[in-house]
Amino acid sequence: MSTEDTTDNKAHERAMNAARTTPLLFIPRHIPYVEIRRQVHGASAIGGFNAAVAVWITKLVGTMYCAYLFAALALVALPAALQQGSTTVLVNWLSSNFLQLVLLPIIIVGQNVISRAQDIRAEADHETLTALHELSKLQIDILRGQNEILEVLRRKAG
Repeated sequence: MSTEDTTDNKAHERAMNAARTTPLLFIPRHIPYVEIRRQVHGASAIGGFNAAVAVWITKLVGTMYCAYLFAALALVALPAALQQGSTTVLVNWLSSNFLQLVLLPIIIVGQNVISRAQDIRAEADHETLTALHELSKLQIDILRGQNEILEVLRRKAG
């Protein structure tokens, strides 16, 4: 565990404590993608560069076009594997050349689809929770007003 992880955990604990002890002052937060990149790779120039290169390569390899290109590349080696006539060579070609080359980008594409769906759900949840938070604050204001009215009525009656 890095120092950053410990700091993030402490910050999370403080935020949770504040949400529990002073819920009316709590403001729901949204964590943008840029902040996640900073936490994973650091805020330094090198960390930013590493994150940018990793994201660029992932976006490049994580396309169906790349899967098609890798399939074509793997098929180039198929005639040589067939010429060998050995089952071992064919299994090696299938596992090493074809499956690994083609499945890698397809898996990345699938993960991107899943990740985007999770991001969309998280944003919708954040909007809903923010609205519920504001509604709760409004309800508490109404209850306070009712309590004040009841107190005035008690004083007048008593």
